[in-house]
Amino acid sequence: MSYPNATSLIVLACALSLPSMAKAEDDGENDTEAVPASDADASRVFEPAYFAQFAPRNALDMVSRIPGFTISGGNNNGQRGLGQADQNVLVNGERFSSKSDSLRDQLRRIPASDVVRIELVDGNTLDIPGLTGLVANVIYTRSGASGQFRWDSGFRPHNTEAQLYGGEISLTGSKGALDYTVSLSNDNDRFGADGPTIITDAEGALIEEQYTKFSGAFDNPKLSTAFAYDFGGETVANLTLSYGEDFLFRNEPETGFRASGPTRFRDVEVRENGPEYEIGADIQLPLGPGKLKLIGLERYERDNFSITLVDSFDDGSDAVGSRFRQTNGIGERIGRAEYGWAMLGADWQLSGEAAFNRLDRVSSLFELAPDGQFVQLAFPEGTGGVTEDRYEGSLSVSKALSSTLSVQAIGAMEFSRIEQTGAAANSRSFKRPKGSLATTWKPADDFDVSLTLARRISQLSFGDFLASVSLNDDNENGGNNELVPYQSWNVELEANKRLGPWGSVTFTARQAWFEDFIDWFPLEGGGEARGNIGDAERLHLEANATINLDPLGVKGARLDLRGVKRWMSVIDPFTGEDRPFSYDQRGLLDFGYRHDIPKTDWAYGAGIFSQDDAPYSRLYEAGRSWEGPTFASVFVENKDVFGLTVEASVANVLGARNKFYRTVYDTPRPDGEIAFVEETDRRIGPIFRFSVSGDF
Repeated sequence: MSYPNATSLIVLACALSLPSMAKAEDDGENDTEAVPASDADASRVFEPAYFAQFAPRNALDMVSRIPGFTISGGNNNGQRGLGQADQNVLVNGERFSSKSDSLRDQLRRIPASDVVRIELVDGNTLDIPGLTGLVANVIYTRSGASGQFRWDSGFRPHNTEAQLYGGEISLTGSKGALDYTVSLSNDNDRFGADGPTIITDAEGALIEEQYTKFSGAFDNPKLSTAFAYDFGGETVANLTLSYGEDFLFRNEPETGFRASGPTRFRDVEVRENGPEYEIGADIQLPLGPGKLKLIGLERYERDNFSITLVDSFDDGSDAVGSRFRQTNGIGERIGRAEYGWAMLGADWQLSGEAAFNRLDRVSSLFELAPDGQFVQLAFPEGTGGVTEDRYEGSLSVSKALSSTLSVQAIGAMEFSRIEQTGAAANSRSFKRPKGSLATTWKPADDFDVSLTLARRISQLSFGDFLASVSLNDDNENGGNNELVPYQSWNVELEANKRLGPWGSVTFTARQAWFEDFIDWFPLEGGGEARGNIGDAERLHLEANATINLDPLGVKGARLDLRGVKRWMSVIDPFTGEDRPFSYDQRGLLDFGYRHDIPKTDWAYGAGIFSQDDAPYSRLYEAGRSWEGPTFASVFVENKDVFGLTVEASVANVLGARNKFYRTVYDTPRPDGEIAFVEETDRRIGPIFRFSVSGDF
């Protein structure tokens, strides 16, 4: 694997501390729209006046406008249990504990009028283990009952129905010692594409030309509530409840014109639905020299999935087809206790967590008989259950060594037992150490660097233990009852430089060394499954920047830029070659321009987004799926249309396309001969969106 020169990384990190741009002189004007940039950057405290030009409706609108800051993490990102904090946004000094609502969802429900200020703080200085680098702490207070709503709609000229029922309505308020939030939301979308697929043999001769037009939609209506009660004496309790339903469909009709033989007509129908709920509660109270926090969480989701594929022919021959059904019951139950206290000039925390995860799956496979009826086939390896009982204990200490240097250390031990039932029953137990050591150096108010060394354990996907099929790609995924979580050593560097009135820039470098890395691998006796394939490594470089154009005379305008580049290395278990991780991101470029026109309610802007995803590698094939090469969008917004904020946008104005490429072999790689090459190039078309938001 080829890595960038180490000297160049050091030079880049040090360059962030150069003050040349930060010393640029202001032009002397004192418009309200331009006031906050330099003052806020110097103190790292953003008060509501800073965000006034954006007319924010909620805390998410405000956090999203902090220069050079990108929201990341959150407990719904697949981490094991609740664990240590991994999000970089807090509310009143506390982290969110819900796993079903995203960090952005929860910020969106805090009215902007309730926000007192937003502080950028050093994660190491807080008494919340796991936080490193810059963290946004949203300080807010309830100011009586208030509500807000957002309606999201849109349409595409090709292949899809209109999107009409997206958005959220929420009510927040206080009554005595009780704070409450109630929200009803529907996260939804409509999608589709059309275009040709060309299938050729090893010499490039045409086998079949296909034309596909697929369309789909998903809706996720959800009712969420959050209650906080202050008992006095620093005793506070929280209760969160949510219930939702998932609905997804995808139709993919296809016509195949063969070089020889009858014309083929394929109908593919995908359906998925099911309920989900979460109950979470915590209470924090003083105990002895410190504070005790008890947390409990129960969540469950049921997915009912089915796919039906039928091929018919214009010569009157019998239709052929298959049907696959799967019902998954996915549950998680967590209990956690944290005790924090101050001692020897440092913040200490002792914590214990018990987490019980489960998957119950029933799968069935059918084949279309000549009489038009589906006949069930034996598929016992697709039915069974997986459970993991996990216990963890940890001790952490956070201490400011000086006014410019702070450190945080976490030591933890995890004990787990994984048990599988069904055709491939198995049971195993593990004991693994983990933890982190982080330090932050802040030599100036406008510059800080954090360095973290961590040992981490991944969260398994229980579905990988059991077999499944992918009818449309003609693939069968075997089960693997020996699967274990991969572990990793991680070194992470984050440098933040504020540039005065010009904005700010953040540089991140993360190097990870993986053990028992998970990817596709060959099964003994034939077939393939997700499995542990050995050691791997990945270097991730990322730059985030916000450049204000006020010093150039373009008042209210800013550029937001994010760039990512990754270098990966793993030995392919099929070919023995060094390659990147299947499906992983190799690079990303995200550029946004926004101009809030001073002394008006108007704003407009544009964005460009491009992502480079790595190919995948399997036993009988290798390929790549992506959309691009570049998505571009434009928008216009008015912040006071009868008191409402109205935005209209057009995405994909450069005509990015849906693409797929794969080479399929007749026998297992690397010795197999090419059976066929498949190349898909589909039109997505422009995407028109319209949203209205307001308060009540």
